[in-house]
Amino acid sequence: MELDHIKSRIAAAERAAGREAGSVTLIAVSKVQPAERVTAVLDAGHRTFGENYVQEAQGKWPDWRQRFAGVSVHMIGPLQSNKAKAAVELFDAIHTLDRISLARKLAHQIAEQGRTPQLFIQINTGDEPQKAGILADELPGFLDQCRDLGLSPQGLMCIPPEDADPVPHFRLLRRLAGDNGLDLLSMGMSADFETAIAEGATHVRIGSAIFGARDAG
Repeated sequence: MELDHIKSRIAAAERAAGREAGSVTLIAVSKVQPAERVTAVLDAGHRTFGENYVQEAQGKWPDWRQRFAGVSVHMIGPLQSNKAKAAVELFDAIHTLDRISLARKLAHQIAEQGRTPQLFIQINTGDEPQKAGILADELPGFLDQCRDLGLSPQGLMCIPPEDADPVPHFRLLRRLAGDNGLDLLSMGMSADFETAIAEGATHVRIGSAIFGARDAG
């Protein structure tokens, strides 16, 4: 199946970059995919998935978690502050922390629920006004604010501008992470994940190359 092909390509990219085998986490982006496609990937043994919508994830992952041990679900889409409670309940990682109001809500829910999802700060590496994420030069101050709230972000995430060379954006993200003591880099999707691995990605988000074209969304 396509999952095996993608895993082989990830392993080859790790070797080509001199990376340790297994150092890159494959997030299978299952948003708006038919249930049978997702369960086929679960049946094949994959356990790390990405979702964009809290309500959609609420409707399917509680059941699948009961059926398949060891599932990890990552929030990779924009997160509304009023969904923070559900997000902390549902997700093992949140890749789209991008404003202090959301940080406050997450900090409250993490303290209340006793769950500690991994947190990635989304960086708008292309300074695109229509795209979520903080600007690169805002990161040190934003990190300080998050840490003052008791949060411990562990990584950064970016989505390079469409049709742009992703390499400068991946390199910027890696430099920002290094400069600010962060270890994780969520970058690279179906079209550019091998490039992202060469530039240091620890997490790649791949949907269509595994599942095929989405039916909606």
